[in-house]
Amino acid sequence: MSPVRRERLYESLAAHISDFIEAQGLVGGDRLPSERQLATELGVSRATLSRALAALETQGRIEVRHGVGALVRDAAPSIDPAPGPLGEQLASRPPEEVYAAREAILAGISRAAATNPQSSLRLAMLADDGRPRTFEHTWRCIRRLAGSHLLADLDDMLAEKAPDPPDSPGLRASLDALAEAIIRGDGSAAATVCLGQLTA
Repeated sequence: MSPVRRERLYESLAAHISDFIEAQGLVGGDRLPSERQLATELGVSRATLSRALAALETQGRIEVRHGVGALVRDAAPSIDPAPGPLGEQLASRPPEEVYAAREAILAGISRAAATNPQSSLRLAMLADDGRPRTFEHTWRCIRRLAGSHLLADLDDMLAEKAPDPPDSPGLRASLDALAEAIIRGDGSAAATVCLGQLTA
């Protein structure tokens, strides 16, 4: 039997910082707190923090600039719908069918997010922070919690023909209900909220 691999402290720390970036809704160009401040707040040595930041830089999550600090990098662009059998099929489908398919994908993503075992992370990423809830930010957090790259890629492909809905009080109420369902770990309720979200 091969020995069980223990996660190194800097790897756990890198994952924690990545979760912090998502929870705070940081985007490309946003700066993380200084290394000294991060090390103090997280209760780790500067050496361990430096290794964690180096790992995140290798993953393309951040960019460390001398004299500036650690800057968040934009996520890698998702796969563009390539011409081919699926792309051709989408082009020939009626819009209402594509919207229904995208809502089904969103329901799957939200169900997966609700089963994320880290309840504190679900709360940190989706709790009401007093700002108006937007479709883009809410779904960026939900997709991060779900951790399904395939579903996210399918959603990106369908979004070409079934784009995000415009902001409205009804949409914000729907996003609030969705966030609450995921926070409490209710995948069925979260999936149900997705139905009609794009066309309401």
